[in-house]
Amino acid sequence: MYGFILNEAEIKEFEYLLKREMEELILDLKSREIDHIVKRAMRERYQILYKLFKRYADQADCMRYLPSKYFTTKVN
Repeated sequence: MYGFILNEAEIKEFEYLLKREMEELILDLKSREIDHIVKRAMRERYQILYKLFKRYADQADCMRYLPSKYFTTKVN
């Protein structure tokens, strides 16, 4: 098991980076030009990022980035 310690400023920066990456993935998943195999890999990446995000973000932000209709698999 790996772990790391973050102070408040680092947590905010980490949240910002996760949000930015998840927003880019959401936009790319809406594209019709991207192959379904690539989209599946993007969904898996989003799930990993979302799981990390849930550990630090408040509930309102978690609901905002909750996987929607572009995700066919469930995120725990």
